[in-house]
Amino acid sequence: MSRSRVRSLFTVALLALAPVVWAAGPAAVTVSDPYARAVPPGQPNSGVFMTLRNASDQPRALVAAKSPAAKTVELHTHTNDGGVMRMRKIERIEIPAGASVQLKPGGLHVMLIGLNGDLTPGGTVALDLSFDDGSQAQVQAPVRTIETAPMAPMAH
Repeated sequence: MSRSRVRSLFTVALLALAPVVWAAGPAAVTVSDPYARAVPPGQPNSGVFMTLRNASDQPRALVAAKSPAAKTVELHTHTNDGGVMRMRKIERIEIPAGASVQLKPGGLHVMLIGLNGDLTPGGTVALDLSFDDGSQAQVQAPVRTIETAPMAPMAH
């Protein structure tokens, strides 16, 4: 095959893929204020909390998370089961169009199960988040004690 033919095929391939690359654009979902909860040495599990902001005009969902800090990473929520709050695994965390969802203690969160080491204040937890539109976000969540973690507004 001649060089000009190879060059032509390469140019056609680039032009064919360009709309896919351009369509990707900026991330529809952004992550702010991430943190992982510090736990005593030997504690097998912890949680990661953050705010997810969907700037698009379409609903999005967080569908998976993974981290080298734990053997298993799951999306969780809390439910009231006969007056007892229980954690349970969920398949996705919905983020409405143009809205934010807060992952916080006692609510939606990312659960780290089977920690591969201690989570001590001052450290960080790397987290890869996957969304239903195929986008991903890499997060570095500082490890904080309950006292140094940001507090959610309280209603009385």
